[in-house]
Amino acid sequence: MESRLTELELKLNLAEDALDQLNRTVFRQQQQIDLLQAQLREVYRLAQPSDAAAPDGEAPPDPRADIPPHY
Repeated sequence: MESRLTELELKLNLAEDALDQLNRTVFRQQQQIDLLQAQLREVYRLAQPSDAAAPDGEAPPDPRADIPPHY
């Protein structure tokens, strides 16, 4: 009976350790997701055309026009 109890305690400890490790992994992944979302919002903000008109009333340049012809 004592050995069965010891075996169950060991299994419980291993399960708790695994759960703690998974929780740490999920926490780190959520931090990375939050950072990536913030970076994506910034990229999206920078990619939007500005409300300010270009000098001489010209439209802002099209970034796709800078692609080399071999593309």
